[in-house]
Parts: sequence; structure tokens; C-alpha cells
Amino acid sequence: DKCGAALATDIMSDRWTILIMREAFYGVMRYDDFRADIGIPRSVLTDRLKRLVDAKMLKRIPYREGNSRTRYGYALTDIGVSFGLPLLALMAWGDTHFAEQGSAISIVDRSTGKKLKVALVPEETPEVNISGAKIVPN
Repeated sequence: DKCGAALATDIMSDRWTILIMREAFYGVMRYDDFRADIGIPRSVLTDRLKRLVDAKMLKRIPYREGNSRTRYGYALTDIGVSFGLPLLALMAWGDTHFAEQGSAISIVDRSTGKKLKVALVPEETPEVNISGAKIVPN
């Protein structure tokens, strides 16, 4: 019950949940856009979004287009944003060992344009905050 890996996998327990979070990092907010981008069934998407909101990784944000009814989009919370580093590490691992064509994206430093990588570094080493990173297609 005290193991962070066990607690985290209770929330991030399947492919769909991780893909929803990936899409949220790409800026996707709308239910129909999540569905279209990852091909997830409605019932599964509804369940996973609810779990991510309950875990405080996403928050619901109301929006309205024209005269249509109010709908809700989903945005990353601070807890959700902090999942960026584990997500990037998982993506890098998958790209290195399983992606035949390599990565579809690169992560670069917004200020310098230099590629970033996930790594263990000495504690006193300054880090690039996730907000200082930018996703670019390869």
C-alpha cells in the first residue's frame, strides 16, 4: 500500500489511460477529439476520464460553442502535468526498444531548441521544467 509504483499503476493501469494522458499533453481537451485521435470506445473513454478526474490528474472545464449547450473539456491539473516526466520516460523506452521507425516526436527545450532526453542526473543539476519543453514532430 505504500509503494508508489503500485499506487500509480492503480490509476495508470492500462493503455487507454496512458494514451488519454498523452493526448492531454498534446493539447487535446474535447471528448470527441480524444475518441477520434486514439480510437477508444465511448464507454471506455467515459470511464477513464472519470477515473482521471477523480485522481485529480485532469479537471473538467466547461465550454460552449455558439448557441449550443454547455459541454465539458478536460485539462491537465498540476498532478497531471507532473505525469509528464514518467510519460516521456515511457515513450523514450518504447521508442528505443519497440518502435521500428523510431520516435514520431522529439522533445526540445523551448528556449534553445536543443533536444531533451529523460535521464537520471545529480540532484543539484538544474532541470528543464516540463513547461519549458516543446513537442515537435520528427
